[in-house]
Amino acid sequence: MSAFTARPRTRTRLLAAATVALAALSLTACNDKLGVQDAGAASPNSSPVTTSAPSPSGTGTGRSGGSTEGSSTGGSSTGGSSNGGSSTGGGKGSGGSKTSGGSGSTSGSGSGSGSSTTRVTCSGANTKVTAQPVSRPINHMLLTVTNTGSKTCDLYYYPAVNFGDAQSVPPVIEDSQPQAVTTLAPGESGYAGVALSGGNDGTGTNGRTAKSLSVYFFDRNENSISPAATPALPTKGVYVDDSLRVTYWLASAQDALTY
Repeated sequence: MSAFTARPRTRTRLLAAATVALAALSLTACNDKLGVQDAGAASPNSSPVTTSAPSPSGTGTGRSGGSTEGSSTGGSSTGGSSNGGSSTGGGKGSGGSKTSGGSGSTSGSGSGSGSSTTRVTCSGANTKVTAQPVSRPINHMLLTVTNTGSKTCDLYYYPAVNFGDAQSVPPVIEDSQPQAVTTLAPGESGYAGVALSGGNDGTGTNGRTAKSLSVYFFDRNENSISPAATPALPTKGVYVDDSLRVTYWLASAQDALTY
């Protein structure tokens, strides 16, 4: 009796198990289907969203600056500030500015040093005068005046010579007048010739021997100025007469002895 009833129960359990199994399979299949649908839910035409750093604009690294310099435009402006590779352009510009500035200062500094030196009138106070008799031309003497001062001096007109106790200044040889005033820088010399007497032709009068000499200078206005120079004469003195004459102050000793 019990065996008979057990079979239907067993069958019933088997059917129930099978039903549960089928239900589980069905549920699994459904889940798999849903999983596939979920995976494919995104639109096939949509693209992934990504982020990127902004492109450099003159403040990038040296490498990007180098590539910027290589471009046909903006190379000198952008690359010049960001990269040593384009620093040639930057250095060029700044170098040009420095050179220009240096030139300007060199130009200003030259202009100031070219100002003219103060000039004075030559006199017995700033010169040394020597009196030397010469053999040619005969009866002549050469006066040499050297600037011993620290400033350039001007020799105006001619020497006003005074031999011994003479009361007047001998005349100047007009033909000896130079084109310009003889100017002496410190250490330089000027010259004047003195025709002492009329020589052997007997034209001179009132001849005498002088043992002292004073040489006065003129200023621009032809006024005699002091002090006078007193060059030494030979011990025996020099012979002079009324034909005594002098040349203008000249820059050459040869010119001074021409008259």
